[in-house]
Amino acid sequence: MVTEQAKTPAVAVETKPKEEKQTNCLSCNKPIKKIRRYYRDGKYYCTKKCWVSFIKKSKSEEK
Repeated sequence: MVTEQAKTPAVAVETKPKEEKQTNCLSCNKPIKKIRRYYRDGKYYCTKKCWVSFIKKSKSEEK
């Protein structure tokens, strides 16, 4: 008679961690709505104005 453990093969399935969906603008921290979103360089912003201000802010921090 075969035991229960021998019937099921021991397969280690590696699952990828789910990538979290960005819900807030990186510049102003407002919630991003589907109708009004601006995508640049792999990140979402609420408007083009927020994207520009984020770029300016990051450049001024580098100096």
